[in-house]
Amino acid sequence: MTPLACIVVAMDFSELSDRALDTAVDLAKGAGAELHLVHAFDVKIPFVTPYEVAVPDHLITEARQAAARKLEEARQKASAAGAEAKTHLEDVPAWSAIVRIAEEVEADLVVMGTRGNTGLKHVLLGSVAERTLRLAPCSVLIVRAEAD
Repeated sequence: MTPLACIVVAMDFSELSDRALDTAVDLAKGAGAELHLVHAFDVKIPFVTPYEVAVPDHLITEARQAAARKLEEARQKASAAGAEAKTHLEDVPAWSAIVRIAEEVEADLVVMGTRGNTGLKHVLLGSVAERTLRLAPCSVLIVRAEAD
């Protein structure tokens, strides 16, 4: 197995991404790897017709600031557990941010959660994990939700 020097962790601030972070921290500590925590804040600003309502800029700014705070909290959690991390807040779709950062930092591994949507929900929402698996320049470790 190739030694791990750099691990990218996809963060959406769900319980599942917290589990992915915990997994990545354990791997990073054991290998002495650097962590890169990635969150994508992709807000589509729709063309506004007379019957639609635009999202006010201050709400987008506040949401972005909240995401940055949560990302910093995750970085501090990793650091407190013994794994140094850097943060990346991106303005593109999640899969694109994860793949780009993995390429940029020459990651050896991406760690992320997946909800495992199937059927119509999968078709409508897509799968960040699926696209990341197909396009990442390195191996991808998927952390699944615990069985009910």
